[in-house]
Amino acid sequence: MIPHLPPAPSGEPPMTSETIHCRRCAQDREPIAKAPFRTDLGERIQREICSQCWQEWLQHQTLLIHHYGLDPRDKSARNFLYEQIQQVLFEGDGGKEIDTSKQGSIEWRGGGTRSGPTP
Repeated sequence: MIPHLPPAPSGEPPMTSETIHCRRCAQDREPIAKAPFRTDLGERIQREICSQCWQEWLQHQTLLIHHYGLDPRDKSARNFLYEQIQQVLFEGDGGKEIDTSKQGSIEWRGGGTRSGPTP
């Protein structure tokens, strides 16, 4: 038997075992289906970040990869992306901005052929 949950404040639906209180958006929402990484960070993301915020992060990550020409196989590029995950999802920071006026002139100094922020 499922216990009855009291209504949430402000008329929002009550949090259930199928929702989490997302650290980024502060809403009670559906969690991501599985940890995105087999690390403590991946488990933390699954516990604390909703699927909607994770999808928004994936879009931002794609922009970062394309803008800075990052190669996710490169350790320094991955470290940069992990730092961005920390800032965007857990610290409430907007993360690295993408300056589209510099398109094509960014060079990645992390070991790739193009450059951008030094991690």
